[in-house]
Amino acid sequence: MLQSLRPLLTRILNPIAKYLNINPNIVTVISPFVALIAAYGYANHMLLLGTVAILFSGFLDVVDGAVARFHNRSSKFGAFLDSTMDRFADAIIYIGIIFGGYCDWFVGVLAIHSAICVSYVRARAESQGVDCNIGIAERAIRMIILMVGSLIGYFAGDIYFTYTIYLLVILSYFTVGQRIVYVWRQLK
Repeated sequence: MLQSLRPLLTRILNPIAKYLNINPNIVTVISPFVALIAAYGYANHMLLLGTVAILFSGFLDVVDGAVARFHNRSSKFGAFLDSTMDRFADAIIYIGIIFGGYCDWFVGVLAIHSAICVSYVRARAESQGVDCNIGIAERAIRMIILMVGSLIGYFAGDIYFTYTIYLLVILSYFTVGQRIVYVWRQLK
């Protein structure tokens, strides 16, 4: 869904990547620590801190790839590490949301599960030779929805942020379904 923005992001990120001549895996590993700041914000009812931390974590998530591509340091391990750290970051953020009481623990666990399943289904499809970069709620979209929901919750009331979590669970499982059907059609 966000693939159409890649040329624009490349033009924006290449100048940054040019000056960050470091191992991209270092940038990748920093992201879950920034997610801890988001979790701390959510756990302590600081929705703005959570939003800003998710935004910065997302920025790091795109910068690591830009650095790897610009300095010709892309690797299979780097892609694996990036995906793994994204799963850690997702879970950490949702744990903070659960601790903050923005949703019932069960809904929070479903949010974690659905986020992980979206990525798992794609990875499993790709292991079968099917490019599975489809679906309504890939990670970037989910993080944008989470940030917008946080801001709405900050200005309009916590209940709206809670609704955002429910929406994310629904959209994530819908995406899992989309991907399963897509892979089924490709492998049929």
